[in-house]
Amino acid sequence: SYSKTDVDATFMHMKDDHMRNAQLKPGYNVQIGVDSEYIVAVDIFQDRNDAWTMIPFLKYMEKHLGFRYPSVTADSGYESEEAYNYLEQQQQIPYIKPQTYEKWKKRSFKQDISKRENMKYEETEDCYICHAGKHLRPLYVKKQRSKNGYKSDVTVYECENCTGCPYKETCTRSKGNKRLYVSKKFIARR
Repeated sequence: SYSKTDVDATFMHMKDDHMRNAQLKPGYNVQIGVDSEYIVAVDIFQDRNDAWTMIPFLKYMEKHLGFRYPSVTADSGYESEEAYNYLEQQQQIPYIKPQTYEKWKKRSFKQDISKRENMKYEETEDCYICHAGKHLRPLYVKKQRSKNGYKSDVTVYECENCTGCPYKETCTRSKGNKRLYVSKKFIARR
């Protein structure tokens, strides 16, 4: 998805002050590094996803500044297992706002029985217990690779039996049993 007039630009959702809806327009993702209210680094990316720009931007900063910051603070758009892993390897302390932080505060999220966060987790059995008291057990581990080549393991949990469950419509859209996709490494780092 690139612009015919600027082949280096990528179509991104742009917010317009005069319009409520975002529009797709060609643009760039500008990253700015700040230290004590001073801009210390700026770079431009074609990728619209902040999570995918974080690591290249941190490498750019280290190369051009000649040192590595002991900690990194970022908003929720930068949160990923890959970012946490990279910062751990670089011995940098991450202060990244969780993507679900604002949602967690809402009553509607806390009462949503379909969310993993609202299910009981039994560590000894490695299973989740749904609103109906049924167990979601590990089915298999799915290997994933990010755009940057980062490999992660996602455990797929499936409910023992959702047939006839009175909560099924509010718990899952699946025709079969409820499934959860969980990156244990990501959850542990939050």
